Order: sequence, then C-alpha cells, then structure tokens
Amino acid sequence: LPSVPYPPTQDGYWNPVTATINWCEEDYYASIYSAEIVNTLTNLVFICLAYKGIRNCIQHGHDPEFLAAFFSYLFIGIGSFFFHSSLKYSMQLLDELSMIYLTCTTFFAVFAFNKSTFIRLCIFVFTVSLAAFITGYYHYLKDPVFHQNMFALLAILVVSRGIYDMEQLRPSRRRRRSADALKESTANVDEKEQARRDARDLRMLNTMWWMVICGFLSVIIGFFIWNLDNIYCSTLRRWRREIGLPWGIVLEGHGWWHLFTGLGAYYNLTWGVYLRYCLKGMQDEVEVVWPSLFTSVPVVIRKSKAKGEVANGHKVD
Repeated sequence: LPSVPYPPTQDGYWNPVTATINWCEEDYYASIYSAEIVNTLTNLVFICLAYKGIRNCIQHGHDPEFLAAFFSYLFIGIGSFFFHSSLKYSMQLLDELSMIYLTCTTFFAVFAFNKSTFIRLCIFVFTVSLAAFITGYYHYLKDPVFHQNMFALLAILVVSRGIYDMEQLRPSRRRRRSADALKESTANVDEKEQARRDARDLRMLNTMWWMVICGFLSVIIGFFIWNLDNIYCSTLRRWRREIGLPWGIVLEGHGWWHLFTGLGAYYNLTWGVYLRYCLKGMQDEVEVVWPSLFTSVPVVIRKSKAKGEVANGHKVD
C-alpha cells in the first residue's frame, strides 16, 4: 500500500508539556499546533454525538437532567480535544473532571428520580459535595489513577441502578408484586389491553438491553485496545513508523478508546432518556428510532412530536 514516512517530532506551539500523563502517540509529528493529532481529532465523535443528543433533548422536551448530561458529555469532547492538542495540565483537568461531572449528573438523575423534594435535595447536595471533593482531592493528588477509579465507580453505580430499575418493568416481575399493587396497576384494564401492554414492555426491554449491551461492549473494546496501547507502546511506535502514514493511524490505540467510549457513553445516555419515560409509564408516548444496529445510533422521540413534524413536511432525525 502506498504510504509516506512519519515526519520527525518537532517543537510544539504549546510547549512545554505540563500534563501529568502522556500517551503513546508521538508528539507534534503532524503539526506544531496539535501535540497528538489523532487523539485530538477522534474527540469529534463526542462533539458530534453530543450535538445530536442536545438537539434531541430540546426538540422533544426530555427531562432537564439528561440535557445537562449531554452538555457534560460535550465538555468531555471539547476538553479532551484541547488537552490532546496542548498537553497542558489545565486542559487535562477540563477533560478529566468533565467525565466526573457527567457521571455525577447521571448519578443524580438515576438515584433522585421519583423521590420526595426533600430527598431529591439531599441527593443533590451529596452529589455536588462529592463532585467538589473529587475535584479538590484530584487536584491535590494529581494522580490519574484516582480519577479513573472514581469515574469507574460512579459509572458502575449508575448503570447498575439503571438496570435494576429497568428490570422492574418486566411483566413477570410486576406479577410477583403484592396482590394490592397488582390489582391497582391492572384496574379497569381488560385482558386484551393487558396483553398488549405486556408485549409492548417486552419489546421496550429488548430495545433497552440492546442499548446497554452496545454501550458496555463499546467501552470494553475501547478499554482493551487502550491497554494494548499502554503495554506495547514502544512496539506500536516502531510498527507505525515501518508502515507509514496514513495506515499507521490505525495503530493509535488511545484514538480508538475515544471512538468507542464516545459511542458507548451516547448509548448509555440515550438508554437513560428512554428508561425515564418508561418508568413514568409513558411508553406509549415515545419511541426509539434506530434504523440499524451497526450503521446508526438510537434517538428517543415523542410520537406526537414526530407526527406533527411529518404532517408539516419535516423529517425526524
């Protein structure tokens, strides 16, 4: 295959490097204005999908917690873009703390849902205090491992609680509730209507499980590739220079981490939006538009909004 040799590294516009962590991609080989060009540009997946999510939240009136979450997701992409461009510590904080704030936002959205005003206030204060503690302690430690552990812990808590709440919607689980609760939930509902609701909820759960699986696999694949990048960095650098450009870009493991985790985070946020409607009993008012599992990403739309736009000659995306 035709290729061109990697140019030598050069002094960068943003020198000196002040970040506490650096990556396997060689610095300033493509441009003096971008320390790590592949790691920089792969953040566009965050920015593009964040725009899609923010637009969808505004267009269809999703709960404000998820609009805030998509803005946090956007700041991850912007922060990481400037961090990998400059390798400055201030930009590193913008990148990494945005990840913490995203998980804190979703933590509040999941654990404060359907609680009393007082409990919601308590959870809000706790979440803000936790975010402030992580921010201050991480700035003091300057240890990326602490940040990574806290992010992983919060993400696991949020996803685990979301899966628990989601499975409570399964028809077989509803039938195992107390007789009074079951009687109340099925009052004035004939057998045909109940069968329709059960079939609807099973389809809904199947769709949500696909979102969870796609999000989980995306993160796991990205994490695996990134670890290969860390472990075999010297070998990968040698291979990249032997292969040349543009093919050596395929061996930039941290760039793949950005692509896969950006996609995984979008799946998880969209899952959260849809789950919220289902927990509210609004399954019949919304739908997931997901034309292809492999060539598109899901969006949640209100059926009434979609019908109105189609009637006015507008396409829902």
